Amino acid sequence: MRGTTWTRLALAGGASAACLLVAAPLASAQTTSPAPVAPITLSPEESQRVCADWVPKLQKRADNLKQRITGGPEVKGSVANLKARAADQRAKGHTARADQLDQRATKRQGRVGELDTAKQKLDAFAAAHCKPAK
Repeated sequence: MRGTTWTRLALAGGASAACLLVAAPLASAQTTSPAPVAPITLSPEESQRVCADWVPKLQKRADNLKQRITGGPEVKGSVANLKARAADQRAKGHTARADQLDQRATKRQGRVGELDTAKQKLDAFAAAHCKPAK
């Protein structure tokens, strides 16, 4: 009797493994579309808070970053500062470091367009949703 119990368990385990092997490709073959994203709704108080607190802060931050990036060689972190540092490193014979600084300057210059786009989106949001209270 003891042998038949183990045989039954082995058969049951083998059958369940076979079912998994057959079902796995079928489950992966089904195409699933992503669930639709529900729109975010804000209460009037939340909307007013976003308009009063977050939008001005983000606009100011974008302006400050753009001002820093486009600053002169004396402004730490500006493109001009990075290029001046690269020229200094190149004059000292540190070409690898100069190349790194040039790459950072190029990448940072590309951020100006991203900041302009973000500022435009913030301005559009403010114009559409941040109406002055009457």
